[in-house]
Amino acid sequence: MRKIPLEKIRNIGIIAHIDAGKTTTSERILFYTGRNYKIGEVHDGAATMDWMVQEQERGITITAAATTCTWKDITINLIDTPGHVDFTIEVERSLKVLDGAVVVFCGVGGVEPQSETVWRQADRYNVPRIAFVNKMDRTGSDFFEVIDQMHKRLGANVAAIQIPFGKESDFKGVVDLVEKKLVLYKDDLGKDIEIKDVPDDMLGDFEKYRLILVEKLAEADDLIMEDYLQGKAVSNAQIKETIRKTVIANKFVPVLCGTAFKNKGVQLVLDAVKDYLPSPIDVPAVKGTNPDTGEFEEVTADDKSPFTALCFKVATDPFVGKIYFIRMYSGTLTSGTYIYNASKRERERVTKIVKMHANHQEVVESVSTGDIAAAVGLKDTKTGDTLCTEKNPILIEAMRFPEPVIQQAIEPKSKDAQEKLGLAMHKLEDEDPSFRVTYNHETGQTLIAGMGQLHLEIIIDRILREFNVEAQVGAPQVAYRETIRKSVSSVGKFISQSGGRGQYGHCVIEMSPQEIPGTGITFEDKIKSGAIPREFIPAVKQGVMGAAKNGVLAGYPVTDINVILVDGSFHEVDSSELAFKMAGSIAFQDGMKKAHPVLLEPIMDIEVIVPEEFMGQIIGDLSSRRAKIIALGQRLNLRTIRANVPLSEVFNYATITRSLTQGRASYTMEPSFYSEVPTHVADKVISGSVNTGARKSF
Repeated sequence: MRKIPLEKIRNIGIIAHIDAGKTTTSERILFYTGRNYKIGEVHDGAATMDWMVQEQERGITITAAATTCTWKDITINLIDTPGHVDFTIEVERSLKVLDGAVVVFCGVGGVEPQSETVWRQADRYNVPRIAFVNKMDRTGSDFFEVIDQMHKRLGANVAAIQIPFGKESDFKGVVDLVEKKLVLYKDDLGKDIEIKDVPDDMLGDFEKYRLILVEKLAEADDLIMEDYLQGKAVSNAQIKETIRKTVIANKFVPVLCGTAFKNKGVQLVLDAVKDYLPSPIDVPAVKGTNPDTGEFEEVTADDKSPFTALCFKVATDPFVGKIYFIRMYSGTLTSGTYIYNASKRERERVTKIVKMHANHQEVVESVSTGDIAAAVGLKDTKTGDTLCTEKNPILIEAMRFPEPVIQQAIEPKSKDAQEKLGLAMHKLEDEDPSFRVTYNHETGQTLIAGMGQLHLEIIIDRILREFNVEAQVGAPQVAYRETIRKSVSSVGKFISQSGGRGQYGHCVIEMSPQEIPGTGITFEDKIKSGAIPREFIPAVKQGVMGAAKNGVLAGYPVTDINVILVDGSFHEVDSSELAFKMAGSIAFQDGMKKAHPVLLEPIMDIEVIVPEEFMGQIIGDLSSRRAKIIALGQRLNLRTIRANVPLSEVFNYATITRSLTQGRASYTMEPSFYSEVPTHVADKVISGSVNTGARKSF
């Protein structure tokens, strides 16, 4: 029996650039909702949501942590996500299952590179959001400058629904533009709140920014546009109703302000979550396909509908083993029941269901539509799998996982540790889809690949501490890719006769560069009149995909090629799946050699914040690193430099910026795209003269 009505549930995430104050805001939410009796601080390593040892030591969020709390009459399922770009997969998979988001911006830093990344991720999953400009007590904070940056950099229809009362260290509260009230915070914990009329000296600002709010709402809603054009007064209730309607439709983003660390403004963020963000029944129905018929179907958010859920995260618990985070889209799930994994086409049994509070678990008998919980006992389920009933199978669209940009060789220090290392890496690969493990047959090395140096550093630290494996790792290396620049036709023949039954496989493929970068390898079957029997075509595809794992230039994985199977022949007796797999592999490798193969390298989007006097040195240094300067800007008394630079040129860039600027510059960097490597650099990579490094022991 459902205890909480669906319209009273909010599934939200806290997303932002690193160090904008996400976890600090989350801790205040837990305190004000009564989930925690005291506030945990990030800098003390005591934050509830940063429970991993590595998070507490570094003062950053690494893994998305989930919890449930109540505010007034609503239940909030909250996910606190990392801000560091190396852990962007955590944001990606959280946004996939959330109905709304609170985007936190630093009042001083404004819209930073990772702010743009998480905003684009929210756009991709069509997640309604509200914005919270944090750190309003900091010197140099500027609420209206941040809003201006949101317009310019994010192209978002945003407007303030509050304006700050007091500036920097004198920040005392906010003026509510909807209710026309002044909200003052009288104590350090932010619990003693005084609500007053807007003072006379603030009325001018109130009228100005309320008019801007109405104008922005009019851009997004026809009804309020009509009243605005006719000069009618717009009521508070009408504004509130229109904000909710336009936020849910993803046409408007209201902006709030405060300082989470000084406990000002967070309760009003919770009110905005309640008033403006959608419940599971306010968002469009989740779409999927029937795995049997291939037809599109919709999942109705209703307890009476068949059970449907998505596994969006897998984690390892030292006491219960693997736990599978699920978002319930419809129906009810009870512990001890059998369910169907439509992605793997396997039956699974749920032995236990738990509600998560960071790393603490609360056992529950059942979960219903709209809930976010964790299941225990599943065997074959992975991140992105759809769970449902066998009678009503459905496949929800899978998540998009970013490609790794950096890799390192790893090996155990002893033979005894070999098996333990393999087990540890397998578990970590299950947990984190942006972490990959491969084996290079030519060098005999095991390679681990991830999203950045910090990502791999954390992985290695976990292998050492959690799994107690001593290992040696090589220096970080760039994860290059190979592709082609011209279209070719290629023939693959595998004929073998060694007494008795032989082997015969023959195929003709056409290879061409993909029109859209990042598409990967695609395979099309255009065989006519049975030149190759249907049962052998998957084998050709297998051979092509296998050959694409190692390119012809330097053995790097191949990407962005469209392969079309156009012709071939077979032998009644000698043809087999193995023969056609070999033929597909031979055709692909031969085609690669003829199609002008090139090497691709990951290009990073970098933003350096530097004092004016060191700007010349930084620009000169970036230029020497094959960087392309995109934009120069101003942030208070500092200059910002935005550039695209190859990853291979900015290893250990923190040390370089410190030495060039006497430690006064900072930078952020994230993967942007892959680009062709210049010939003189490609020659060095192919000959193996770059990216070699001494091993480190852990």
